[in-house]
Amino acid sequence: FSISTYNKMWRDAQKDLEIQLQKEREEFLQPEKDHVKAFKMLAVSYIKYLQIFRNLETAHDQLVHQQKRTVIRKVLDGVIGRILEMKQGMVELENSEFHYIDNILEDLKLLPVDIEVPIPRYFIKEKLEVLQQREKILDEILLNAGLQTQKPVKAMTFEEAIKMIQVAERARQGRCRAAFIKQIYLEEKRAGQTKPEVQMGPRPDDAATCIQKVWRGYIQHKKTEKMREEEMIFLGMNLPSHLKATSISQMHAGQANALQGEVQARHEDVFIRDKLKETEGPDIKETLQDQIGQCLIECRHIIGKFPDYPTKEAGGSTAMLSQKTPEQVAAELAAKKEMALQKKAQREKEEKGGKEKMKGKKTQKTGKKEEEEGWKMAPSNFLSIMEEGSSQYKAVWQNRDEGWDFLQDHDPELIKEEKREEVEEEIRVQVDELMQKKLENLKLAVDGEKSDKQKKGRKSEKVRAAMISLARRTIDSLYRELVEEGLLIKAKTVNLSDYVGEYSYLGTALRQVDKEPMPSLADVRQLIALYGILPLGSQTVHEKAPVVKALLLAGSAGVGKKMLVHAICTETGANLFNLSASNIAGKYPGKSGLQMMLHMVLKVAKQLQPSVVWIGDTEKIFSKGGQKAGEEMNPKRLEKILPKFLKALKAQDRVLLVGTTNRPFDANLKPFCKVYQKIILIPRPDYASRFGKYFEVLWKHIILQNGGAITNLLNISCLAKLSDGFTQGHIVWAVQAVLTELRLLQMTRKPLRTAEFLTSLARQDPVYKEEEEIFK
Repeated sequence: FSISTYNKMWRDAQKDLEIQLQKEREEFLQPEKDHVKAFKMLAVSYIKYLQIFRNLETAHDQLVHQQKRTVIRKVLDGVIGRILEMKQGMVELENSEFHYIDNILEDLKLLPVDIEVPIPRYFIKEKLEVLQQREKILDEILLNAGLQTQKPVKAMTFEEAIKMIQVAERARQGRCRAAFIKQIYLEEKRAGQTKPEVQMGPRPDDAATCIQKVWRGYIQHKKTEKMREEEMIFLGMNLPSHLKATSISQMHAGQANALQGEVQARHEDVFIRDKLKETEGPDIKETLQDQIGQCLIECRHIIGKFPDYPTKEAGGSTAMLSQKTPEQVAAELAAKKEMALQKKAQREKEEKGGKEKMKGKKTQKTGKKEEEEGWKMAPSNFLSIMEEGSSQYKAVWQNRDEGWDFLQDHDPELIKEEKREEVEEEIRVQVDELMQKKLENLKLAVDGEKSDKQKKGRKSEKVRAAMISLARRTIDSLYRELVEEGLLIKAKTVNLSDYVGEYSYLGTALRQVDKEPMPSLADVRQLIALYGILPLGSQTVHEKAPVVKALLLAGSAGVGKKMLVHAICTETGANLFNLSASNIAGKYPGKSGLQMMLHMVLKVAKQLQPSVVWIGDTEKIFSKGGQKAGEEMNPKRLEKILPKFLKALKAQDRVLLVGTTNRPFDANLKPFCKVYQKIILIPRPDYASRFGKYFEVLWKHIILQNGGAITNLLNISCLAKLSDGFTQGHIVWAVQAVLTELRLLQMTRKPLRTAEFLTSLARQDPVYKEEEEIFK
C-alpha cells in the first residue's frame, strides 16, 4: 500500500512539474514592465516549486526502487536549483532578502507551513557510515589531545557497595520470609485452625463511610478536571490528548523506516554487474581484441608501419575504433588542445574587461534596459535538467508495467543496461594493456623497431618519485593537526527545526504603508536552508546554482547565531572549522604561518567537503581601530587574506564561509561587505514566536526540552507578553535557572508557576529598541 502511495505522489509531482515547465516556457520568456506583477509571478512559481520539491523529496526518501530513486534524485536536484534561482530573482526585484507573501498564500489557500523549505534526508542518509566513522576518529583525536574528556563512570566507594549488597540481601530475605509466612497461613486456613480475629479500632461501618467519603471526593475531583479539560478543548485553548501523545502507529512507522533504509542500502547493482562481467565478459574481450587487431593490420597496410598505440588520455582503443586513421585522430587531439588554450585566454580577457566595464556602466545599463524592456527572468541552469528528468520519466516509468515486480526494490534489466557500459569500459582497459604489449612485440618482430615507451616510462616514474617526495602531507595528518590545534571542532547535533519561530503575518500590511517590518525567525530559518544547507548538501546544485561563498549572520547576543552554524553542519554532515579571532590568537604566527594555516584549512575542507568555515565576532577582523595587540594576537590578521581564501573556492568546492557578529556596525563596511555577499539580520523573537499554543514555540519548546511540564497554572501567554525584548538565549537561561534537578523532582506535587520564570528572567538585560534600529 505504501509503495503505491509514494508512486502516486511521484506521478502527481511529475504532472505538477510538467505544468510548471510549460508555464515557464510561456510566461518567463516575455519581459514584464510591472515589477509588482513580475514579483507575484515569481512568488507563485517559487511556492509551486516548493510543493513539488516536498513531494519529490518524500517519494525519493520512502521508495526503495533503486532506478526510480536515481531518476527522482536527478529531477529533485533540478527543482532545488530552480528554487534558488527563483529566490535570486525575488531578491533582485525587491532589493531585500526577506519577502512577505501572505496575500499570495491566502489566494492559493495555503498555510505558512507550506512554504517551509524541506531539508532532503539523503544529505545525511547516503553518507551516514562515513560521517559516523569520521565522528569516531574526531572523538579519538580530541580524547588523545586532552581537548575532550569522556563522561566519567560513576565510581562507588567500598562502603556504598557493601550497603547496596546488604539492602539487596535484606530485601531478598524479606521476600523469602513473606512467602514462608503466607504458606503457613494458607495451610492453617485450610486446616481450619485459624484463631478468631480480635476486633481492633473503629467499627466497620465507620471505616466504610470514611473510605466512601475519600473515594467520592476523589472521583468528583477527576470529573471536574475532565469537564474543565473538555471545555478548554472545545474553546480551542488546548490540544486533544490523541494529538499530544505519540501513537503506536508512529512507532511502527519508525521501525518500517529503519527496515526501508536497509533495503535502500542493498547493492544489487554490484551483484548484477559482477554477474554480467562473468557471463558476457569473455565475449566482449574477444570481440575487442579482434577489432583492435584488425585495425592495426589495416593501418600498417595504409601507412606502411604499425601506428603508436593511443595513450589513456587520448582514449586508448576507442580512438582507434572511431573509424579514423591514427593521423586524423592525432590531428584532432592537437586541434582540441589549441581550442582549449584559446578559450581559456579569451575567458581571462573577458573577465578582466568585464570587471572594468561593469564598475562604471553596470548601474546605467541595467537601469535603462529595465525602463525600456522591463524585467525578464535570467537564463536557467536547471530547466534542462528538469526537462531531461521529466522526459526520462515519460519514456521509461510513466506507462511501465510493474505488475511482476512484487518487492519493488530494483529492476534487473535496467541495471544490466546501465552496467553493461561500465563492464565494457573496464574490459577495454585490460584489453588495451594486453594489445599494447602485443603491438610492441609486433613492431620488434616485423618492423625491427624498439619501442621507446619504456624509456619514457622510466622518465615518468622518476618524475612521479620526485613529485611524491615533494608532495604535501596526507589529509589524515593535516586533519589531525587542525583538530589538535582547535581549528577543526566538533559540531553540536542541532537540527534546523530546533530553531523554532513563527511566520510574520503583518509583513505585507506594513510594507503597504511604507514601513519595513522586522524579519521573523521563520524567515531566517528559510534563508539558512536556501543559502546554507541546500547548496552544501548537493554537488549538482552547488555547481550550477547562484553561488553564495560567504554568509553573515548579524544579530544581538543570544538570538541563536552559533546554533544556526551548528544546524548547517548537522543537516549537511559538514566539517566545522573555527577561525574566530579569539581561537587563532597565538597560533601559526607571522604572514607565512597564517598562509600555511589557511592552506591547510582549504585543503582539508575541499577534500572532506562539505565544510563550514566559521568566524565568530567577525567584526573584530574588520574593525576600524588600529593595531593595538602584537602581530600574533592581532584580530585583524585575516582581513587581507580572506578575499584570497574566497577566490580560491571554485564552483565544485562545497565550502561555505559563515561569519557571526553582534556588533556589525563596529566594522569597516567596505572590506566587510566585500567578503560577505549575503547578510542575514536575525532579530529577537516576536510575540508569535514566544507564545505557541498549538505549536511548540520558544517558551513551551524550551520548558519541555529541559524536562518541565506545562499545566494550567503556567500562563505561557503572560510569559510571552512580559518577555518582550528578550532573546532566545535569555529565555533558555531563565528556564535552566528554574528547572534544577531538585525542582524537577518536586514538579509532581508542586507544578510550575509563571512567577518562577519571571523572577529569573528579570535578572537579564533585554535588547532595547535603539539597538534594533542600529541593526536595521
